[in-house]
Amino acid sequence: MNVPEIEKILLEKEKELDSYIRDERGVVRMCAKAIKEVHNGNLQEAKELAARAKSGMEALPRIGNRRRMVEQEYTEAVALIAVAEEGEIPSNNEIGVEGEPYLLGLLDCIGEIKRLVVEQLREGKRDKAEYYFQKMDAIYDAIGHLHFSGALIPDLRHKQDVCRALLEDARGKLIK
Repeated sequence: MNVPEIEKILLEKEKELDSYIRDERGVVRMCAKAIKEVHNGNLQEAKELAARAKSGMEALPRIGNRRRMVEQEYTEAVALIAVAEEGEIPSNNEIGVEGEPYLLGLLDCIGEIKRLVVEQLREGKRDKAEYYFQKMDAIYDAIGHLHFSGALIPDLRHKQDVCRALLEDARGKLIK
């Protein structure tokens, strides 16, 4: 029996996975900080954090579907920055992520854009709030009709349902 040899190989694989998970969390934290900086009005800092997150993401090896979560978080941050700068949301190819996490990241971004809508309404900036609402609506319009198996894109249907509710709530706030 060569169980000790197998154990040695598995311990090395476990060590590599632990390192990957630590690095992955670091990238996700940078994306979260970039989103926070957008909400704080610090777009330059948000862009710098997103750039660092991209470098960290690109350094991660592809281990099964693990990188999907990182790509999803990165998409959310980059899309929010683009919306806050009143620019076009870049494509998945432009930001270097796969299609499935890109779609999920855009859906997640709708919730962050709703926060921008609410903040603009609170500050009495209705035109800006309506601009952000239009961006939310455009993202949902592009993705809301897609229907795929949960085996192909986990959580797509749930995120679409959540986004529809977020849109209706934001619409209600704009009508008041």
